[in-house]
Amino acid sequence: MKGLLKLAIVTGLGAFAIKGWRDWMGDGAAPDDRGPVGSSGVVRDAGPQQGVSSREWDKVDEQSDGSFPASDPPGNY
Repeated sequence: MKGLLKLAIVTGLGAFAIKGWRDWMGDGAAPDDRGPVGSSGVVRDAGPQQGVSSREWDKVDEQSDGSFPASDPPGNY
């Protein structure tokens, strides 16, 4: 009986340690970025992103960025 109690205590401590380790290190899964119900998720800001200088951002990039997503309905609906 004493052996079973010791095993239960060690198992509980091990489970507690593993949970703490996973919380501290993260689970490696991508964050849920779907947003609230009915939205299309997280939308990035328009324009050059981090790591792209404004000198590299030209007129074609601006027009391409402004037309995304192409499936949007026209604004006169």
